[in-house]
Amino acid sequence: MNFFITIDRDEDGVWIVECPSIPGCVTQGSSKQEALNNIQEAIQLCLEVRAERGLPLTIETRQIEVAA
Repeated sequence: MNFFITIDRDEDGVWIVECPSIPGCVTQGSSKQEALNNIQEAIQLCLEVRAERGLPLTIETRQIEVAA
């Protein structure tokens, strides 16, 4: 499966990665590569937990245009 992720860096320099289509699927790392490696494991674990609880594996996400 392929997922979109977001990558951000906080004020302390920690990399934060989130998978918006899986509620609560967030991880971090001291380097960008570490955070990217961590999100792969986080996605797998989140999918397992959602399946065990009978929840939908993902939620709908969309891209919309907003005039600036």
